[in-house]
Amino acid sequence: MPEPAAAEIAAATPAATRRGGRWIDAWDPEDEDFWRTTGERVARRNLVLSIVAEHIGFSIWTLWSVLVLFMGPEYGVDAAGKFFLVSVATLVGALVRVPYTFAVARFGGRNWTVVSASMLLLPTVAAWLVMEPGTSYGTFLLVAVLTGVGGGNFASSMTNINSFFPLRRKGWALGLNAGGGNIGVPVVQLVGLLVIATAGEGHPRVLLAAYAPLIVLAAVLAWRYMDNLGPVTNDTGAARESVRDGHTWIMSFLYIGTFGSFIGYSFAFGLVLQNEFDRTPLQAAAVTFIGPLLGSLIRPLGGSWADRWGGARITLLTFAGMAGATGVVIAASVSGSLAVFLVGFIALFALSGLGNGSTYKMIPGIYQAKARARGLTGEAAAAWGRRLSGAAIGLIGAVGALGGLGINLAFRQSFQSTGSGTAAFVAFLGFYAACSLVTWAVYLRRAPGTGGGGAPAAASPRDAREQHAYAGV
Repeated sequence: MPEPAAAEIAAATPAATRRGGRWIDAWDPEDEDFWRTTGERVARRNLVLSIVAEHIGFSIWTLWSVLVLFMGPEYGVDAAGKFFLVSVATLVGALVRVPYTFAVARFGGRNWTVVSASMLLLPTVAAWLVMEPGTSYGTFLLVAVLTGVGGGNFASSMTNINSFFPLRRKGWALGLNAGGGNIGVPVVQLVGLLVIATAGEGHPRVLLAAYAPLIVLAAVLAWRYMDNLGPVTNDTGAARESVRDGHTWIMSFLYIGTFGSFIGYSFAFGLVLQNEFDRTPLQAAAVTFIGPLLGSLIRPLGGSWADRWGGARITLLTFAGMAGATGVVIAASVSGSLAVFLVGFIALFALSGLGNGSTYKMIPGIYQAKARARGLTGEAAAAWGRRLSGAAIGLIGAVGALGGLGINLAFRQSFQSTGSGTAAFVAFLGFYAACSLVTWAVYLRRAPGTGGGGAPAAASPRDAREQHAYAGV
C-alpha cells in the first residue's frame, strides 16, 4: 500500500493516470502550500533512502581502493598495475553515469534505485570468487570493470532528488544526498582497516561478506518506501540543448576539479602512501579514510553556503584553497615529510568536498538565471530551469568523474617515471589555477555597466542580461 503522503498526492489526480506501484502523478515543489502540507515529507523520505542506496554504491565503486591493499607481493601486481586497476573502475563508473541519469525518467526513481542497488551484488560476488593469489591480472581488470556500476548510482540518485526539491532547497538537498553517498568511500576504507587489523591482509573476502547483506537491505528499503515521480520524463530535446549549451561543458570542467579530485584521491590515497612513504597496508589504511570522510561530511556545508552566498563565490574560494593545499603537498613530497603531506592531502579532500556541494548548487541556478534572462518568469522559468538542469546533471557528473581517471593515470605515470607523485601534483596545481580563472571569468566577472569592469562587451542585449544574471550564481 502507498504511504499516506503518496496517497494524498495521488488523490489529487485522476485515477486513470496511475501506472500502478508507487507512482506520484502530480508534483509541484515550487508551490509553497503543496510543499508545506505534503511535498516536503515525501521528498525527505525519498532523500534518506536515496542516500542509503547511493552510499552502498559508492562503497562498491571504490572497493578496489581497499582491495589493492590486500594484494601483497604474492599477487604479482606492481604499483603501476594497481593504479591501473583503480583507474579502470573510475572510468567505468564515470561512463555509466550518462545512461543511469536517463534511467530515472524511463523507469522511475524508485524502480531504478531497486535495480541499480541490486546490481551491486555482481561485482561483490565476482570479487569474492577471484580475490586470491594466482588469479590473472586480466581477471582482476574484469572485476574492476564490474565495480564501476556503483559509480552510476550517484547520477541517477542526484537526478531523482533534484526533481523532488524546490530550487531554494536544492543546494542543501543535493549536498546532503551527495555527501551521504560520498561517505560510502571512507566507510568501506574503515571496514577494510578493521579487516586488516583483525583478520589480516590475507582475508579480503571478509570485507566482501560484510557488504552483501547491506546491498540487499538497500534494495529492499528502496522497493518498500521510495516513490516514482510521474511528471519526470526523458526530454531528448532538453538533452540535446544541454549538450549544445556552453555552461554544461564549463560546469563539467569545474566538476572535474572538485568531484574528480575527490574520487581520484579517494582511490589513490592508500597507494600513494605505500609508494611515496613506504607505509604498510595497515599503516596506509589507518589514515586513508580520514580525507574522504571529511570531504563527504563537509559537502552539504558547501551546498548550504552556496545557497546563502552564491555557488560561484564558494567554488572560487575552494579552488584557490585547493591550489594552496597542493603547494603544501608538493613541498612535503620533496622534503619527505609525512606529517605535512597528510595535512595538505587531507585539506585537499575537505576543500574538494566543499566544492562538490557548491558546484552542484550552481547547476540549477545557472539555468534558472538563464530562463529569467530570456524573459521567462514564475513557473515557466522554474520549469525551463528544471528541464535543462535535469538533463545537464548526468552529463556533468559523468565528465566530472573522469577527473578521477585522470588523477590515477597521472599518479601511475608519475610513479613509473620518477618513483614519486610530485610531478602529478604539479600538474594538479596548474589545473586548479585554471579552474579558478574560469570560475571568476564566467560566473563572477560582471559585464560593463553592471557593477564591474574588464569583461568584453556582450554581443547582444540578451547576452549582456545573461552574463549579468550568471554573476554570483
